[in-house]
Amino acid sequence: MNSAAPKLRLNVLDQSPIRPGSTPREALLETVQLARLADRLGYTRFWVSEHHNTHTLAGSTPEVLIAHLGGQTSRIRLGSGGVMLPHYSALKVAENFRLLEALFPGRIDLGMGRAPGGDRLTAHALNPSNTFSEQDFVEQLLDLQAYLRDEKVPDTIHERVMAAPQAATSPELWLLSSSGQSGLFAAHLGMAFSFAQFINGNGGPAAVRQYRERFRPSRELAAPLANVAVFLLCAETEEKAQELRAAMDLMLLRFGKGERGTFPTPAEVAAYRFTSEDRAHLAFNRNRVVSGTPAQVHAQLREMAAEYGVDEITAVTITASFEDRVRSYELLAEVFELAPVAVELEAMLA
Repeated sequence: MNSAAPKLRLNVLDQSPIRPGSTPREALLETVQLARLADRLGYTRFWVSEHHNTHTLAGSTPEVLIAHLGGQTSRIRLGSGGVMLPHYSALKVAENFRLLEALFPGRIDLGMGRAPGGDRLTAHALNPSNTFSEQDFVEQLLDLQAYLRDEKVPDTIHERVMAAPQAATSPELWLLSSSGQSGLFAAHLGMAFSFAQFINGNGGPAAVRQYRERFRPSRELAAPLANVAVFLLCAETEEKAQELRAAMDLMLLRFGKGERGTFPTPAEVAAYRFTSEDRAHLAFNRNRVVSGTPAQVHAQLREMAAEYGVDEITAVTITASFEDRVRSYELLAEVFELAPVAVELEAMLA
């Protein structure tokens, strides 16, 4: 490792995947276990996602899960990756995260996106007036900022309505995107920006560069702040890493074809016969996943951080075995020499 290289902070984005033969409750309990692990290992952030109308991911309401994780951890930042803002009122989101910030001051990230987090029918059921309009989304972001700042804007709702509870600190605001558009919104509003390379393997560095060039300081953020999220699979041997990668490749292939099912088992991967069209899809998805031994992953993430010009990377790890998922995060923390933290349960619950 190059000791002169800047320190790289590592985060976790967990989607509470329901493993083959598992249940939604077990998936959520595994998320709790991973949050405790990430807290101990020295990860910087632990974000949880929002998905709807799915049998494969248990995380539908990040603000509820964050509240539970706050009581199970001591120092790691907790956040949404993210809240799909068009489904909700800006006031309700502001109050949800103000409450979380009041409970866990200085530890809450409010990550937001405008994707449906599911199908359009479910999005309509969540908010029948949702038009997926960019203008509506920007207006929601402006409203959210005003509520979190306690702005009393004359002749607007903000003159008479406040977001409760009042808190001495505010959640950190992030816009999440798999394209450059929300990066421009983040730049204009002075918010942090996270690019989802695990969703879109192309265009991320350019989107982050454009965000930086157009960034306007805000009350909350004086300088641009960005990170990148990627599927990550780390194993002790190349053979094991290739096994994990093959399963991820098949999952992404199925998802791209509109097939919904649990993460493939090693037996399913071994039995699958990839067509030439399948292999073209695998090549297209190549940049969405980083995999290998600790040394190989270290080199790939260092290169990615340099390409993006960021000093933090978010790992999204899904495997058929929970033990493999845990081990991947442990190996990643070891190779980047994260500083483990002694966490006493009594101190956490005090």
